[in-house]
Amino acid sequence: MKKKIKVLIVDDHTLVRDGVRALLALASDIEVVGEAANGREALEKVNELEPDVVLMDLAMPIMGGIEATRRIRKDFPRTKVLALTQYDDSEYIVPVISAGARGFITKMAAFSELAQAIQAVYAGESYLSPSAAAALVEECQQRTPGDGEKDVYDQLTNREREVLKLVVEGRTAREIAEMLVVSPKTVEWYKTSLMSKLSIHNKMDLVRFAIRKGIIAL
Repeated sequence: MKKKIKVLIVDDHTLVRDGVRALLALASDIEVVGEAANGREALEKVNELEPDVVLMDLAMPIMGGIEATRRIRKDFPRTKVLALTQYDDSEYIVPVISAGARGFITKMAAFSELAQAIQAVYAGESYLSPSAAAALVEECQQRTPGDGEKDVYDQLTNREREVLKLVVEGRTAREIAEMLVVSPKTVEWYKTSLMSKLSIHNKMDLVRFAIRKGIIAL
């Protein structure tokens, strides 16, 4: 009997997890072995269940998908991560791929594409949904020849720079969300993304970076 691909679903929305589980039940070669509502819980489940593939949402409370992906790659290298998110912009794709994800697919994908993506990353291949691939191509084509030598700050989007400035000024996620007319969860995503791009992992280092760049003054 052919071995089934063991999958862990990680998303902070119960309805999303239930929907994905129901879809994957239709695949004869895929078995959902567990669920997790955030990155920290995902790490515990990976250790306990040893899944072959983790379907990883990005913006989640407690621990986001990028940090969870980075830790899975380090501590559980045999487990593959496939990012499954509603976003398909390059500013979301690059950080999670850099963190170790083997693929990226949006929640708008058809069941057949989701199954194909899981099968691909399980086999050691990479997978990008068409919209994600198009976003990366567009970003690469917009770069100038000297981009590789630019300051790391230039990697941030305008919105990430806004969030960076407000964070180091001491604003809370809720305050920033109200100012930018987005959800607190979206603010946390931007914060996680910009810190990943800057290779900064705590607020104190983020403040030091902002001071060096002249974003805030002493």
